[in-house]
Amino acid sequence: MKPLPHDYEVDVTGGAQGYATISASGLPDLTTAPPREYDGPGDAWSPEHLLLASVTACFLFTFRAVAKASQTDFVDVDARTWGRVTRAGGMTRFSLIVVRATVTAAPGSSVELLQRAIDRTTAHCLVSSSLVTPVRVEAVIRAAGATPPAAGTYKRTA
Repeated sequence: MKPLPHDYEVDVTGGAQGYATISASGLPDLTTAPPREYDGPGDAWSPEHLLLASVTACFLFTFRAVAKASQTDFVDVDARTWGRVTRAGGMTRFSLIVVRATVTAAPGSSVELLQRAIDRTTAHCLVSSSLVTPVRVEAVIRAAGATPPAAGTYKRTA
């Protein structure tokens, strides 16, 4: 990692209605629009989806770093993130975000070390720790070649 601070900048351009374009130096442009729930077209990445994607990607990338530092191996991570938007105290905001992750252990890797890596990831993800909204991680670890767990079988880790 490069020394802190790190600065990031994005540009958004759009008109009075419809789609907008998100751009950043050196990155491909991204089309965005409000979701259907806010009378948008529902066929473009919305700010709500981008927030959840940021939380999920941060979980994966932080987990990679923590697992490497812990000298434990995994094959892959399959994560699905869900968020609920509610209104309370006159504010509309995400009230809960849940990351449901299945981590496939590499042959011979320690499930205990992987679980500790998941727990450390939950506490150290930059995006999640920057939010007021609680982010809960529910993760299961499976052996390489095993069938993924059925819905609802995730272990709550934070």
